[in-house]
Amino acid sequence: MQQRKKLPIGIQTFEKIIDGNCYYVDKTRYIETLASRGDYYFLSRPRRFGKSLFLSTIEAAFQGNQALFSGLYLENNWDWEQTCPVIHISFGAGVMRSTDDLNIRFTAILNHHAKTFGVTFQYDDLRERFAELIGDLHDQYRQKVVILVDEYDKPILDNIENPLLAAQIRDELKNYYSVIKDSDRHIEFVFITGVSKFSKVSLFSGLNNLEDITLNKEYSTICGYTQSELETVFADRLAGKDMAQIQKWYNGYNWTGEKVYNPFDILLYLKSGDFSSYWFETGTPSFLIKLLQQGKYQIADMENMTAGEEIVGSFDVENIAVETLLFQTGYLTLTRFEQIGSFRRYGLSYPNLEVKSSLCNAILNHLGQDRLAKTRNQSAVLDALTANDLDQLKDIFYRFFASIPHDWYRKNQLAGYEGYYASIVYCYFASMGLDVTPEVSTNKGRIDLVLRFAGRVYIFEFKVTELTGSDKALEQILEKGYAEQFVSTAPDGTACPVYLIGVAFSSEEKNIAGFEWRELGEKNE
Repeated sequence: MQQRKKLPIGIQTFEKIIDGNCYYVDKTRYIETLASRGDYYFLSRPRRFGKSLFLSTIEAAFQGNQALFSGLYLENNWDWEQTCPVIHISFGAGVMRSTDDLNIRFTAILNHHAKTFGVTFQYDDLRERFAELIGDLHDQYRQKVVILVDEYDKPILDNIENPLLAAQIRDELKNYYSVIKDSDRHIEFVFITGVSKFSKVSLFSGLNNLEDITLNKEYSTICGYTQSELETVFADRLAGKDMAQIQKWYNGYNWTGEKVYNPFDILLYLKSGDFSSYWFETGTPSFLIKLLQQGKYQIADMENMTAGEEIVGSFDVENIAVETLLFQTGYLTLTRFEQIGSFRRYGLSYPNLEVKSSLCNAILNHLGQDRLAKTRNQSAVLDALTANDLDQLKDIFYRFFASIPHDWYRKNQLAGYEGYYASIVYCYFASMGLDVTPEVSTNKGRIDLVLRFAGRVYIFEFKVTELTGSDKALEQILEKGYAEQFVSTAPDGTACPVYLIGVAFSSEEKNIAGFEWRELGEKNE
């Protein structure tokens, strides 16, 4: 029996994957396409999406390691006679908390390359050393140089909560990257990757020929696994697995093309066989949650957002839009794209169940200091829904709102508004992976929240008494006929139970002031 291949969990080196008899999803056709069409490229993708592996594969190709590409697309679609010296820069290791830390890291990178290629530096200045390394390699090998930059933005993101320091580090990096522009005559190919997309003006000033392929449909699947790639390459590992659940949990990332899976999630799932938040748990989005807290921002809006070019485009440390950061870091993804004239419009939402439930759970953790109590509340919510005990559901949410520290309300600009309370209820349901949808459109208005559970439909309407002068949220559901589109008939002829729930909040008391409900049916109409 043929030995099963290994899962390349955490392996970012192409040579190690091939020599180690690991599964490999062939992305080498992109290398031939990129090299044949241009010289300078930029790609933004979330963390743990295979960017480092792709750079390692590019390096192996330009170094002429043909044996590694046996059976892959590039084997018969590359000039293996021509090789190039490769400068591979990565800022992924460690955390840089100052410009001194950054300079120490870049010094180590340059010294490593100098030792590898036998280059002796004549200058002390790091910018001059970088330029010297590029020029000397061109002269020494009589071939132009390939420059690969991995996690170009990590030193900035390490300090994103300190805008002044982040700007200082950005300016230092800009000094380094300007060498690439000035060394054009020595350069064969450049590929720069990172999580975020900073503007050319702020970081790549003068590098006008740097082509951004982040939202280029042709390269949408350059990182990540497509459905076809997953089912083909990992066929022996997928036997007996629930593909519908795999798709629900991990598929859905999109950059104007075909959807892809996060490789890190898939590899760990295939290893354990358990559905879990593997990718989310590798990084704590504490800064994002702080931005969500500080801004007048409704969490439930992330389910279905519309954004323009300014949201999915670049940003800078002095002006961070939380929507942009959520998209670039992978907590939101594209769901649609259209262009009308010169205006581009994008739809954004969670990519999958893992991200939706995990982010909402992290927000709940941030709201209250007692995480064990939050977990008990989540369990109690499930029990109340299972028993269809809506009075119990009211008591659970009342206790949770009462547990939120007063200081949190003072810092949150949205506190006191209907959207704030609706977002917290939404987060509770979403954090447990329940089928919850906010802002559901009808021909008579928008329903605040719809929950589907155990064959039942729950329609929620929220009001803040101090803003509306009324606590009659249930009346609005009835008057506007919100429940009409949810009345359906089961195969046995019975009606699908629909429950109407009106919740009134007091911004002064910071808790539930009224909770009314009724079942929709012949006796209650």
